Amino acid sequence: MSADVDVSTNNEEAHVLSEGSRKLVTLAVMLSAIMVLLDMTIANVALPHMMGALGVTSNQVTWVLTSYSMAEAIFIPLASFLALKFGIRNLLLISVSGFMVTSALCGQADTIVEMVIFRVMQGAFGASVIPLSQSIMVQIYPANQRGKAMALFSVGVLLGPILGPTLGGIITENMDWRWIFYVNIPVGALCLTLIYFFVKLSNKGKPKIDWPLVIAMTIGIGLLQMVLDRGNDESWFESNTILLSTIISAVAIVYFVGRSLKTKGDIAPVWLLRDRNLAMSCIVMAGFSMGMFGITQLQPMMLEQLLNYPVETTGFAMAPRGLASAVVLLMMARYMDKVDARLLIVIGLSLNAIGTYLMTQYSLEIDLYWILLPSIIQGAGMGLVFAPLSQLAYATLAPQNTIGGAVVFNLCRTIGGSFGISIVNTYFSRIQQQEWHQLGGPLSPTNAALQHAAQAQGTTITDPAFLMQIQNILHQQSTLTAFVYTFGFLLFSYLCLIPLLALFKPKQKLNNE
Repeated sequence: MSADVDVSTNNEEAHVLSEGSRKLVTLAVMLSAIMVLLDMTIANVALPHMMGALGVTSNQVTWVLTSYSMAEAIFIPLASFLALKFGIRNLLLISVSGFMVTSALCGQADTIVEMVIFRVMQGAFGASVIPLSQSIMVQIYPANQRGKAMALFSVGVLLGPILGPTLGGIITENMDWRWIFYVNIPVGALCLTLIYFFVKLSNKGKPKIDWPLVIAMTIGIGLLQMVLDRGNDESWFESNTILLSTIISAVAIVYFVGRSLKTKGDIAPVWLLRDRNLAMSCIVMAGFSMGMFGITQLQPMMLEQLLNYPVETTGFAMAPRGLASAVVLLMMARYMDKVDARLLIVIGLSLNAIGTYLMTQYSLEIDLYWILLPSIIQGAGMGLVFAPLSQLAYATLAPQNTIGGAVVFNLCRTIGGSFGISIVNTYFSRIQQQEWHQLGGPLSPTNAALQHAAQAQGTTITDPAFLMQIQNILHQQSTLTAFVYTFGFLLFSYLCLIPLLALFKPKQKLNNE
């Protein structure tokens, strides 16, 4: 059974915090969350520079990203156990300190082996920061201000991964790529200072470790994350490694979930999903993360590979999405506890759908306006989904289950994002290949339109320069079509989430409980 924890002292201490102390704790956990979440995406734009410095191929360098996401996915479920073992404050200090040190080590790495090892350590230390930060926000704000708390926390959660490519592009273009890791040191030092002096929560308990569950969870989630990250590059189940990893992962996850439901332990407490609001919040968050991370994966690809935008310009073009979400959240924070959360989520999902619909109208002639407008609309919608959804997730949970709920909620967010990136990459590549063959199929030496085009340029269809021109046109059109179809797929996924909101407990029932 779950360890018994006396949270009354912590809750009483939380509610008597002065307004100034509460703001400083909020700043500490938000900065910590932004720092960790930035590293999910900040390295993406620096991969080509790392290839030369580390002497690896484009396929090998992606382990810089895969190793971090695998470690994070494995260690997030352990956060509730570790928080009971060491206390929230101590664990947060350890996590931020370890993240700083491993960030410095990543910056010093000279080989791909060193980089992967340090990125695993970095992901392991950073994994607990997000659920701990979210749990602290729930505990330091009274129940009637929980919507405001989740709005403020969501600013950091949404800004981090979205602004990662922007900051990474600026640093990579103007400094050395190693500074994408070194930048964590001063930020981490500020976070440590604020946490040390102002975070007083403990929540220590006497947790019991369930080794069979830990082993099954580590194997299942770790291999799942690896399959999602590497599957498309390895042609999915045509690779024996991917196929075997998928089978082992499925068996391990089934055992891990079954054992968690039976034992109700503190490690990866999926048994908390018996709470309907938490379960529905996790499902909607996983689906929303698929779309959000899918969009943020596709757009830089389109800008750089199809429209030939420089890396730094691409980073700036991505920034308005995060800034719009932050502005909307800050404007709506005071109203979050007064408006039905489900209504806000419907508006947020609708805005994301509208922004994504505009992206399905893209052509090769679009200007910056057509890139920024959908991003701003989507950013506004993201803020109106994430904060109310977080509020609903904890609405019916007992205080002692706050950390466990944060663990499960953020695990769904992480895995949902990984599924989104994997599905988007696979769908895009399949559509691109299909459109290439469909558009290029009719082109042959006897094609009259092709002959006419060659004659109009004063050449023949056997001219290598003319053939290269046709090949480039085929690539552009098939790639553009693949982007548009994939945006359409993500639009459909957003619309599918809206009916699920009817399954949440109504606001009146929440208030009564």
